[in-house]
Amino acid sequence: MKSKRVIRTYITIASLYTLSASLIWGVNTLFLLDAGLDIFSVFVANAVFTAAMVVFEVSTGVVADTSGRRVSFLLSMAVLCFATLGYVGVSIAGDGLFWFCVMSVFLGLGFTFYSGAVEAWLVDALKATNYDGELEHVFARTGMITSALMLVGTVGGGILGTINLAFPYVVRALLLAIVFGWAFVGMHDIGYTPRALTASAIPAEMRKVAHESISYGWRKQSVRLIMVTTFIHGAYSIWGFYAAQPHFLNLLGQPDAIWVAGVVAALVSITGILGNWLISRFMNRLHFRTTLLIAAAALMTAATIGVGLVNSFWLAVPLFLLGTLAFNLFLPVKQAYLHQGIPSEQRATVISFDSMMGSAGGIAGQSGLGYLSRQQGIAAGFVTGGVITLLAIPFLLMLRGLNDPEDQILPAAGKTTAPSAEISQ
Repeated sequence: MKSKRVIRTYITIASLYTLSASLIWGVNTLFLLDAGLDIFSVFVANAVFTAAMVVFEVSTGVVADTSGRRVSFLLSMAVLCFATLGYVGVSIAGDGLFWFCVMSVFLGLGFTFYSGAVEAWLVDALKATNYDGELEHVFARTGMITSALMLVGTVGGGILGTINLAFPYVVRALLLAIVFGWAFVGMHDIGYTPRALTASAIPAEMRKVAHESISYGWRKQSVRLIMVTTFIHGAYSIWGFYAAQPHFLNLLGQPDAIWVAGVVAALVSITGILGNWLISRFMNRLHFRTTLLIAAAALMTAATIGVGLVNSFWLAVPLFLLGTLAFNLFLPVKQAYLHQGIPSEQRATVISFDSMMGSAGGIAGQSGLGYLSRQQGIAAGFVTGGVITLLAIPFLLMLRGLNDPEDQILPAAGKTTAPSAEISQ
Protein backbone atom coordinates (compact mmCIF):
# COMPACT_ATOMS: atom_id res chain seq x y z
CA MET A 1 0.00 0.00 0.00
CA LYS A 2 1.47 3.36 -1.05
CA SER A 3 1.47 6.48 1.12
CA LYS A 4 -1.29 8.14 -0.91
CA ARG A 5 -3.54 5.16 -0.41
CA VAL A 6 -2.77 5.14 3.32
CA ILE A 7 -3.73 8.80 3.54
CA ARG A 8 -6.93 8.22 1.56
CA THR A 9 -7.90 5.35 3.85
CA TYR A 10 -7.20 7.45 6.95
CA ILE A 11 -9.24 10.36 5.61
CA THR A 12 -12.13 8.03 4.74
CA ILE A 13 -12.16 6.48 8.22
CA ALA A 14 -11.90 9.85 9.96
CA SER A 15 -14.58 11.34 7.68
CA LEU A 16 -17.13 8.59 8.18
CA TYR A 17 -16.45 8.63 11.90
CA THR A 18 -16.87 12.41 12.14
CA LEU A 19 -20.05 12.40 10.07
CA SER A 20 -21.69 9.84 12.32
CA ALA A 21 -20.47 11.39 15.56
CA SER A 22 -21.38 14.98 14.64
CA LEU A 23 -25.07 14.28 14.16
CA ILE A 24 -25.68 14.84 17.88
CA TRP A 25 -23.08 17.54 18.58
CA GLY A 26 -25.41 20.43 17.82
CA VAL A 27 -28.32 19.12 19.89
CA ASN A 28 -26.80 17.04 22.71
CA THR A 29 -27.31 19.62 25.47
CA LEU A 30 -30.83 20.36 24.26
CA PHE A 31 -31.60 16.63 24.15
CA LEU A 32 -30.53 16.16 27.77
CA LEU A 33 -32.44 19.25 28.90
CA ASP A 34 -35.54 17.99 27.09
CA ALA A 35 -35.09 14.62 28.85
CA GLY A 36 -35.55 16.39 32.19
CA LEU A 37 -32.01 17.29 33.31
CA ASP A 38 -31.08 20.80 34.42
CA ILE A 39 -27.96 22.57 33.12
CA PHE A 40 -25.79 21.35 36.00
CA SER A 41 -26.98 17.74 35.59
CA VAL A 42 -26.19 17.93 31.88
CA PHE A 43 -22.57 18.71 32.65
CA VAL A 44 -22.48 16.07 35.39
CA ALA A 45 -23.40 13.50 32.73
CA ASN A 46 -20.77 14.97 30.40
CA ALA A 47 -18.19 14.95 33.20
CA VAL A 48 -18.91 11.25 33.80
CA PHE A 49 -18.22 10.71 30.09
CA THR A 50 -14.83 12.42 30.33
CA ALA A 51 -14.04 10.65 33.62
CA ALA A 52 -14.67 7.34 31.86
CA MET A 53 -12.21 8.41 29.17
CA VAL A 54 -9.58 9.04 31.84
CA VAL A 55 -10.21 5.63 33.44
CA PHE A 56 -10.18 3.65 30.21
CA GLU A 57 -7.43 5.42 28.22
CA VAL A 58 -4.57 3.21 29.46
CA SER A 59 -6.43 -0.09 29.15
CA THR A 60 -7.69 0.69 25.65
CA GLY A 61 -4.20 1.93 24.75
CA VAL A 62 -3.01 -1.58 25.65
CA VAL A 63 -5.48 -3.01 23.13
CA ALA A 64 -4.25 -0.70 20.36
CA ASP A 65 -0.58 -1.40 21.11
CA THR A 66 -1.05 -5.18 21.35
CA SER A 67 -4.08 -6.53 19.51
CA GLY A 68 -3.76 -3.79 16.92
CA ARG A 69 -5.14 -0.41 15.88
CA ARG A 70 -7.81 -2.01 13.67
CA VAL A 71 -9.25 -4.08 16.52
CA SER A 72 -9.33 -1.00 18.76
CA PHE A 73 -11.20 1.03 16.14
CA LEU A 74 -13.78 -1.71 15.53
CA LEU A 75 -14.43 -2.00 19.26
CA SER A 76 -14.92 1.78 19.34
CA MET A 77 -17.61 1.66 16.68
CA ALA A 78 -19.46 -1.22 18.36
CA VAL A 79 -19.47 0.34 21.85
CA LEU A 80 -20.43 3.81 20.59
CA CYS A 81 -23.35 2.36 18.62
CA PHE A 82 -24.65 0.58 21.74
CA ALA A 83 -24.22 3.64 24.00
CA THR A 84 -25.86 6.02 21.51
CA LEU A 85 -28.97 3.84 21.38
CA GLY A 86 -28.76 3.60 25.17
CA TYR A 87 -29.13 7.39 25.42
CA VAL A 88 -32.36 7.16 23.44
CA GLY A 89 -33.62 4.34 25.62
CA VAL A 90 -32.93 6.26 28.84
CA SER A 91 -34.74 9.35 27.52
CA ILE A 92 -37.80 7.29 26.55
CA ALA A 93 -37.88 5.49 29.90
CA GLY A 94 -37.40 8.77 31.78
CA ASP A 95 -34.86 7.16 34.11
CA GLY A 96 -32.95 10.40 34.74
CA LEU A 97 -29.38 11.33 35.54
CA PHE A 98 -28.11 7.99 36.89
CA TRP A 99 -28.75 5.98 33.73
CA PHE A 100 -27.54 8.80 31.51
CA CYS A 101 -24.30 8.59 33.52
CA VAL A 102 -24.17 4.84 32.94
CA MET A 103 -24.50 5.33 29.19
CA SER A 104 -21.93 8.12 29.39
CA VAL A 105 -19.46 5.60 30.81
CA PHE A 106 -19.95 3.42 27.73
CA LEU A 107 -19.59 6.45 25.45
CA GLY A 108 -16.31 7.28 27.17
CA LEU A 109 -15.13 3.70 26.70
CA GLY A 110 -16.01 3.84 23.01
CA PHE A 111 -14.12 7.07 22.42
CA THR A 112 -10.99 5.80 24.21
CA PHE A 113 -10.85 2.82 21.85
CA TYR A 114 -10.69 5.42 19.05
CA SER A 115 -8.33 7.99 20.56
CA GLY A 116 -4.72 7.35 19.63
CA ALA A 117 -5.42 4.17 17.67
CA VAL A 118 -6.31 5.69 14.29
CA GLU A 119 -3.56 8.33 14.41
CA ALA A 120 -1.06 5.63 15.39
CA TRP A 121 -2.30 3.51 12.47
CA LEU A 122 -1.72 6.42 10.09
CA VAL A 123 1.77 7.34 11.30
CA ASP A 124 3.01 3.73 11.37
CA ALA A 125 1.58 3.05 7.91
CA LEU A 126 3.17 6.20 6.47
CA LYS A 127 6.51 5.21 7.93
CA ALA A 128 6.20 1.73 6.42
CA THR A 129 5.44 3.25 2.99
CA ASN A 130 8.37 5.73 3.19
CA TYR A 131 6.32 8.91 3.42
CA ASP A 132 8.67 11.92 3.58
CA GLY A 133 6.27 14.84 4.06
CA GLU A 134 5.22 16.87 7.08
CA LEU A 135 2.45 15.43 9.24
CA GLU A 136 0.76 18.82 9.60
CA HIS A 137 -0.27 18.68 5.95
CA VAL A 138 -1.95 15.30 6.41
CA PHE A 139 -3.72 16.37 9.60
CA ALA A 140 -4.74 19.71 8.08
CA ARG A 141 -6.11 18.12 4.89
CA THR A 142 -8.02 15.59 6.97
CA GLY A 143 -9.28 18.37 9.21
CA MET A 144 -10.68 20.29 6.24
CA ILE A 145 -12.59 17.28 4.96
CA THR A 146 -13.87 16.15 8.36
CA SER A 147 -14.91 19.72 9.15
CA ALA A 148 -16.96 19.78 5.96
CA LEU A 149 -18.62 16.54 6.97
CA MET A 150 -19.14 17.89 10.48
CA LEU A 151 -21.01 20.73 8.75
CA VAL A 152 -23.24 18.19 7.04
CA GLY A 153 -23.68 16.18 10.22
CA THR A 154 -24.51 19.07 12.54
CA VAL A 155 -26.93 20.68 10.10
CA GLY A 156 -28.54 17.30 9.45
CA GLY A 157 -28.72 16.62 13.17
CA GLY A 158 -30.29 20.01 13.77
CA ILE A 159 -32.92 19.38 11.11
CA LEU A 160 -33.66 15.93 12.50
CA GLY A 161 -33.79 17.42 16.00
CA THR A 162 -36.52 19.86 15.03
CA ILE A 163 -38.67 16.83 14.21
CA ASN A 164 -37.67 14.78 17.24
CA LEU A 165 -34.56 15.24 19.39
CA ALA A 166 -34.03 11.47 19.48
CA PHE A 167 -33.76 11.13 15.68
CA PRO A 168 -30.11 12.35 15.42
CA TYR A 169 -29.10 9.62 17.89
CA VAL A 170 -30.88 6.86 15.97
CA VAL A 171 -29.32 7.93 12.66
CA ARG A 172 -25.92 8.24 14.34
CA ALA A 173 -26.13 4.63 15.57
CA LEU A 174 -27.01 3.48 12.06
CA LEU A 175 -24.03 5.30 10.54
CA LEU A 176 -21.68 3.93 13.20
CA ALA A 177 -22.80 0.42 12.22
CA ILE A 178 -22.00 1.26 8.58
CA VAL A 179 -18.55 2.60 9.55
CA PHE A 180 -17.91 -0.63 11.45
CA GLY A 181 -18.63 -2.65 8.32
CA TRP A 182 -16.46 -0.45 6.10
CA ALA A 183 -13.48 -0.52 8.49
CA PHE A 184 -13.81 -4.27 8.96
CA VAL A 185 -13.22 -4.68 5.23
CA GLY A 186 -10.91 -1.75 4.38
CA MET A 187 -8.70 -1.12 7.44
CA HIS A 188 -5.71 -3.39 8.12
CA ASP A 189 -2.64 -2.82 10.31
CA ILE A 190 0.35 -1.67 8.24
CA GLY A 191 3.83 -1.13 9.64
CA TYR A 192 2.76 -2.63 12.94
CA THR A 193 2.45 -6.30 13.87
CA PRO A 194 -0.33 -7.10 16.38
CA ARG A 195 0.57 -9.52 19.14
CA ALA A 196 -1.60 -11.84 21.17
CA LEU A 197 -2.65 -10.71 24.64
CA THR A 198 -4.15 -13.18 27.11
CA ALA A 199 -6.40 -12.11 29.96
CA SER A 200 -3.80 -13.13 32.53
CA ALA A 201 -1.20 -10.92 30.86
CA ILE A 202 -3.34 -7.76 30.86
CA PRO A 203 -2.28 -6.43 34.34
CA ALA A 204 1.41 -6.80 33.54
CA GLU A 205 0.92 -5.27 30.11
CA MET A 206 -0.94 -2.31 31.63
CA ARG A 207 1.92 -1.73 34.06
CA LYS A 208 4.37 -1.90 31.16
CA VAL A 209 2.30 0.51 29.07
CA ALA A 210 1.91 2.93 31.98
CA HIS A 211 5.67 2.88 32.53
CA GLU A 212 6.31 3.51 28.83
CA SER A 213 3.76 6.33 28.80
CA ILE A 214 5.78 8.02 31.52
CA SER A 215 9.13 7.23 29.91
CA TYR A 216 8.24 8.37 26.40
CA GLY A 217 5.66 10.95 27.43
CA TRP A 218 5.72 12.65 30.78
CA ARG A 219 9.48 12.40 31.37
CA LYS A 220 10.26 14.10 28.07
CA GLN A 221 10.00 17.80 28.81
CA SER A 222 8.57 18.93 25.48
CA VAL A 223 5.88 16.23 25.51
CA ARG A 224 5.10 17.02 29.14
CA LEU A 225 4.58 20.70 28.36
CA ILE A 226 2.27 19.84 25.47
CA MET A 227 0.25 17.53 27.69
CA VAL A 228 -0.13 20.26 30.32
CA THR A 229 -1.61 22.56 27.67
CA THR A 230 -3.91 19.71 26.63
CA PHE A 231 -5.15 19.48 30.22
CA ILE A 232 -5.73 23.25 30.44
CA HIS A 233 -7.56 23.51 27.12
CA GLY A 234 -9.57 20.40 28.01
CA ALA A 235 -10.88 22.20 31.09
CA TYR A 236 -12.72 24.61 28.79
CA SER A 237 -13.14 23.12 25.31
CA ILE A 238 -15.72 20.36 25.94
CA TRP A 239 -17.78 22.54 28.26
CA GLY A 240 -17.57 25.50 25.87
CA PHE A 241 -18.88 23.58 22.87
CA TYR A 242 -21.93 22.22 24.64
CA ALA A 243 -22.61 25.33 26.74
CA ALA A 244 -22.76 27.42 23.58
CA GLN A 245 -26.00 25.73 22.49
CA PRO A 246 -28.34 27.02 25.25
CA HIS A 247 -26.30 30.23 25.71
CA PHE A 248 -26.80 31.43 22.14
CA LEU A 249 -30.50 30.51 22.13
CA ASN A 250 -30.96 32.52 25.32
CA LEU A 251 -29.12 35.51 23.83
CA LEU A 252 -31.33 35.26 20.76
CA GLY A 253 -34.41 35.11 22.95
CA GLN A 254 -35.68 31.95 21.24
CA PRO A 255 -34.88 28.99 23.53
CA ASP A 256 -36.93 26.61 21.36
CA ALA A 257 -35.18 27.46 18.07
CA ILE A 258 -33.23 24.18 17.91
CA TRP A 259 -32.29 24.77 14.27
CA VAL A 260 -30.18 27.77 15.39
CA ALA A 261 -28.00 25.45 17.50
CA GLY A 262 -27.52 23.28 14.42
CA VAL A 263 -26.54 26.28 12.30
CA VAL A 264 -24.00 27.48 14.89
CA ALA A 265 -22.50 23.98 15.09
CA ALA A 266 -22.31 24.01 11.29
CA LEU A 267 -20.48 27.34 11.38
CA VAL A 268 -18.03 25.75 13.80
CA SER A 269 -17.39 23.17 11.09
CA ILE A 270 -16.62 25.96 8.62
CA THR A 271 -14.03 27.41 11.00
CA GLY A 272 -12.50 23.93 11.04
CA ILE A 273 -12.22 23.97 7.26
CA LEU A 274 -10.74 27.49 7.28
CA GLY A 275 -8.35 26.80 10.16
CA ASN A 276 -6.96 23.66 8.56
CA TRP A 277 -6.68 25.43 5.18
CA LEU A 278 -4.63 28.17 6.81
CA ILE A 279 -2.21 25.67 8.38
CA SER A 280 -0.29 25.03 5.15
CA ARG A 281 -0.07 28.77 4.44
CA PHE A 282 1.37 29.51 7.85
CA MET A 283 3.69 26.50 7.76
CA ASN A 284 5.31 27.87 4.61
CA ARG A 285 6.06 31.20 6.32
CA LEU A 286 7.06 30.25 9.86
CA HIS A 287 10.25 28.72 11.21
CA PHE A 288 8.88 27.32 14.48
CA ARG A 289 5.72 25.40 15.33
CA THR A 290 5.50 27.15 18.69
CA THR A 291 5.01 30.52 16.96
CA LEU A 292 1.67 29.33 15.66
CA LEU A 293 0.82 27.47 18.86
CA ILE A 294 1.32 30.56 21.03
CA ALA A 295 -0.57 32.89 18.66
CA ALA A 296 -3.50 30.49 18.32
CA ALA A 297 -3.71 29.94 22.09
CA ALA A 298 -3.75 33.69 22.77
CA LEU A 299 -6.47 34.27 20.18
CA MET A 300 -8.60 31.47 21.65
CA THR A 301 -8.30 32.99 25.13
CA ALA A 302 -9.30 36.48 24.02
CA ALA A 303 -12.25 35.26 21.96
CA THR A 304 -13.58 33.01 24.75
CA ILE A 305 -13.55 35.79 27.32
CA GLY A 306 -15.29 38.02 24.77
CA VAL A 307 -18.14 35.51 24.36
CA GLY A 308 -18.92 35.83 28.06
CA LEU A 309 -18.66 39.61 28.19
CA VAL A 310 -20.97 40.56 25.31
CA ASN A 311 -24.75 40.43 25.60
CA SER A 312 -25.56 40.23 21.90
CA PHE A 313 -26.14 37.03 19.95
CA TRP A 314 -24.69 38.70 16.84
CA LEU A 315 -21.44 39.52 18.66
CA ALA A 316 -21.12 36.38 20.78
CA VAL A 317 -21.41 33.95 17.88
CA PRO A 318 -18.59 35.53 15.77
CA LEU A 319 -16.35 35.64 18.84
CA PHE A 320 -17.08 31.98 19.57
CA LEU A 321 -16.29 31.09 15.94
CA LEU A 322 -13.03 33.05 16.17
CA GLY A 323 -12.10 30.92 19.17
CA THR A 324 -12.90 27.68 17.34
CA LEU A 325 -10.84 28.91 14.36
CA ALA A 326 -7.88 29.40 16.69
CA PHE A 327 -8.39 25.92 18.13
CA ASN A 328 -8.38 24.43 14.63
CA LEU A 329 -5.09 26.21 13.93
CA PHE A 330 -3.65 24.91 17.20
CA LEU A 331 -4.66 21.24 17.05
CA PRO A 332 -2.93 19.91 13.87
CA VAL A 333 0.35 21.59 14.83
CA LYS A 334 0.16 20.14 18.34
CA GLN A 335 -0.59 16.70 16.90
CA ALA A 336 2.43 16.80 14.60
CA TYR A 337 4.73 18.09 17.35
CA LEU A 338 3.62 15.32 19.66
CA HIS A 339 4.15 12.55 17.12
CA GLN A 340 7.78 13.53 16.52
CA GLY A 341 10.17 11.13 18.21
CA ILE A 342 7.54 8.77 19.69
CA PRO A 343 8.54 5.12 19.06
CA SER A 344 6.05 3.09 17.05
CA GLU A 345 5.53 0.53 19.82
CA GLN A 346 4.31 3.22 22.24
CA ARG A 347 2.69 5.62 19.77
CA ALA A 348 -0.95 4.83 20.49
CA THR A 349 -0.26 4.73 24.22
CA VAL A 350 1.40 8.15 24.38
CA ILE A 351 -1.29 9.73 22.19
CA SER A 352 -3.93 8.13 24.43
CA PHE A 353 -2.06 9.53 27.44
CA ASP A 354 -2.33 13.00 25.92
CA SER A 355 -6.03 12.42 25.29
CA MET A 356 -6.38 11.32 28.91
CA MET A 357 -4.91 14.64 30.02
CA GLY A 358 -7.54 16.47 27.99
CA SER A 359 -10.27 14.31 29.50
CA ALA A 360 -8.95 14.92 33.01
CA GLY A 361 -9.15 18.64 32.37
CA GLY A 362 -12.65 18.15 31.01
CA ILE A 363 -13.81 16.51 34.24
CA ALA A 364 -12.83 19.55 36.27
CA GLY A 365 -14.03 21.98 33.63
CA GLN A 366 -17.46 20.48 33.01
CA SER A 367 -18.27 19.99 36.67
CA GLY A 368 -16.79 23.31 37.83
CA LEU A 369 -17.97 25.47 34.94
CA GLY A 370 -21.30 23.61 34.90
CA TYR A 371 -21.88 24.46 38.56
CA LEU A 372 -20.81 28.07 37.94
CA SER A 373 -23.27 28.24 35.02
CA ARG A 374 -26.13 27.20 37.24
CA GLN A 375 -25.18 29.70 39.96
CA GLN A 376 -23.97 32.70 37.94
CA GLY A 377 -25.06 32.03 34.36
CA ILE A 378 -23.38 30.53 31.31
CA ALA A 379 -21.76 33.87 30.42
CA ALA A 380 -19.75 33.74 33.65
CA GLY A 381 -18.63 30.25 32.65
CA PHE A 382 -17.23 31.56 29.35
CA VAL A 383 -15.29 34.34 31.06
CA THR A 384 -13.87 31.91 33.60
CA GLY A 385 -13.12 29.35 30.90
CA GLY A 386 -11.23 31.96 28.92
CA VAL A 387 -9.14 32.87 31.95
CA ILE A 388 -8.36 29.17 32.43
CA THR A 389 -7.06 28.83 28.84
CA LEU A 390 -4.76 31.79 29.48
CA LEU A 391 -2.77 29.50 31.79
CA ALA A 392 -1.60 27.47 28.78
CA ILE A 393 0.44 30.30 27.29
CA PRO A 394 3.32 30.26 29.85
CA PHE A 395 3.80 26.54 29.17
CA LEU A 396 3.89 27.16 25.43
CA LEU A 397 6.50 29.87 25.99
CA MET A 398 8.58 27.35 27.95
CA LEU A 399 8.17 24.91 25.06
CA ARG A 400 9.51 27.56 22.70
CA GLY A 401 12.48 28.11 24.99
CA LEU A 402 13.57 24.46 24.69
CA ASN A 403 14.61 24.95 21.04
CA ASP A 404 13.83 21.31 20.30
CA PRO A 405 14.46 20.07 16.74
CA GLU A 406 10.79 19.03 16.66
CA ASP A 407 9.87 22.72 16.88
CA GLN A 408 11.64 23.62 13.66
CA ILE A 409 9.80 23.67 10.34
CA LEU A 410 11.68 22.76 7.19
CA PRO A 411 11.32 25.27 4.34
CA ALA A 412 9.90 22.59 2.09
CA ALA A 413 8.26 19.25 2.66
CA GLY A 414 10.75 16.55 1.99
CA LYS A 415 11.85 15.14 5.28
CA THR A 416 10.44 15.22 8.72
CA THR A 417 11.66 17.94 10.99
CA ALA A 418 13.38 15.85 13.62
CA PRO A 419 16.03 13.36 12.47
CA SER A 420 14.98 10.99 15.24
CA ALA A 421 11.27 11.15 14.43
CA GLU A 422 9.53 8.00 13.27
CA ILE A 423 7.21 9.45 10.65
CA SER A 424 5.25 6.82 8.93
CA GLN A 425 -5.66 12.83 14.79
